Amino acid sequence: MMASRGPRKTDGGFDLSVTPTYLMRRCLQRANDRFSRELGASGLTKQQFTVLAAVEQNEGITQTRLVKITGIDRSTLAEMARRMVERGLLVRGRTEEDARANAVRLGPLGRKALRGARAASERVEKGVLAGLPATERSRFSRDLAMIVTHLEHDRDPRSPRRPR
Repeated sequence: MMASRGPRKTDGGFDLSVTPTYLMRRCLQRANDRFSRELGASGLTKQQFTVLAAVEQNEGITQTRLVKITGIDRSTLAEMARRMVERGLLVRGRTEEDARANAVRLGPLGRKALRGARAASERVEKGVLAGLPATERSRFSRDLAMIVTHLEHDRDPRSPRRPR
């Protein structure tokens, strides 16, 4: 069977089933569903897990930097952080460098939640990649990382270009 080379036109129009952005969204939906099932009653979402993991790797990180690392938009992250502080998952305070900036650290409950969620996340990640031959899994992850890097650095084609 030959691999599809991209979206194909059919009598009915554009074929979503071979569109990369559609497939990535569907994959993300399924992975998030699996993550929710794996965590059960803990109440931790995939985004909260992502925040806790990023904070663990960057103790005392500012919320502004956390937005860049996690890809969660500023207002969503601010509200998430507020709720996570209320639950004792995060501890928030002002930075010494900039009294206007909030820095976050893991709270004791955040460390405990992260430990419990890490195994669930690893099972989900393995399950997501299980649809690929073992020899292709690392390459697939590298390719996704390249796409993300490209999209994060690619300017909107409608915006004016800066001289090089």
